[in-house]
Amino acid sequence: MTKRRVSNLMALAVLAVLAQRPMHPYEIATTLRGQGKDGDFEIKWGSLYTVIRNLDKHHLVAAVGSSRAGARPERTVYRITGDGRDELVDWARELVRTPVTERTRFRAGLSVLSILRPDEAVELLRQRLDLTRESITAARASLAGHAGRVPRLFLVEVEYDLAIQEAEAAWIAALVADITDGVFPGLEAWRVFHETGEIPPELAELAKNDHQQE
Repeated sequence: MTKRRVSNLMALAVLAVLAQRPMHPYEIATTLRGQGKDGDFEIKWGSLYTVIRNLDKHHLVAAVGSSRAGARPERTVYRITGDGRDELVDWARELVRTPVTERTRFRAGLSVLSILRPDEAVELLRQRLDLTRESITAARASLAGHAGRVPRLFLVEVEYDLAIQEAEAAWIAALVADITDGVFPGLEAWRVFHETGEIPPELAELAKNDHQQE
C-alpha cells in the first residue's frame, strides 16, 4: 500500500468534495452529509478542520479566499490542487484495486465464540441474522426507490453493502443450521468444555500445535 501524506480516509472524502468546486469547511461538511458520504466514510466532524489543515500543509488543498454570510465570521475557502487531484485519483485506484483484510467487530466476536455456550451462540447468531435481514430489506427498498432517478454509478457502494450483507446472512444461517443439527465439527467438545470447565484433550492438543507453528 502507498504511504499517504495524509492517510485518514476522511481526507479522501474532503478531496472528493473539493474536486467538485472550492468550498469552505462548513460547506464541505454539509455537502458530505447531503451526499451521504458520512455513511461511506468514518467521519469525525470534530476532526474536519484538522484534516483540512493537514491537506493544506501537504499542498493537496489551498486557500483561495474567504466568504461571509450575513453577520457570520469569514470562512476560508479551499480548492483542491493539482497534487491533490493526483492524490485523489491514485488513492481511489488503490482502494478499488487492492484487497485489504478488514478486521470487523463481528470477526473479533467469532474468534472468541468458544467462550459462549453453543445454545447461547446460536441464539445470538439468530438475533444478528434477524437484524441483518432487516437491513437487507431496507437496502433493497432504498435501491428500488432510487432506480431510474439516480445513476447506478452513484449507487454501487449500496449494491456492495447489500451483497456483503446477503453473503453474511447466508453464512450465518448455514452456521446456525450446522450447530442446531449437531453436525458442527467439535460441537461435543465445545459442550463438554462448558459443562466441566476443562479443555478436552483434542482441543488442548490443537491449541498446542497452533502455538508451536507461530
